[in-house]
Amino acid sequence: MEIKILEERANPLLKRHEYRFEVAHATAATPSRDAVRNELAKVVKAPKDRVIIERMHARYGTAVTRGDAMVYESSEAAKVTEREHILVRNGLKEKVAKAGAAPAEAPAKPEAPKEPEAAPAEKKE
Repeated sequence: MEIKILEERANPLLKRHEYRFEVAHATAATPSRDAVRNELAKVVKAPKDRVIIERMHARYGTAVTRGDAMVYESSEAAKVTEREHILVRNGLKEKVAKAGAAPAEAPAKPEAPKEPEAAPAEKKE
């Protein structure tokens, strides 16, 4: 797996550097996000916990994946700035289950036995 930096921009307001990269993976399948984070951390000489992969896109029929990544000055800055689902994808945060959602395998409530219907009153004529 070979990583090539296509573009680099400093973003001092958000305390990060933004990268556009390209991964060549001719002999293997599309690499995992975690594997790309490891390699990108080596290339930019930053700890892995400060590297966030925003998106990766492998084009059909090619052995090239392009993506966007952010390298923050600190891991706290990354956790404050990045959206929650991106942090979950990069393994920096655990996915939180919704409080109002019912568990997937909740047991069904047993139905109450039906009461017998009352017999209709006979009419006297």
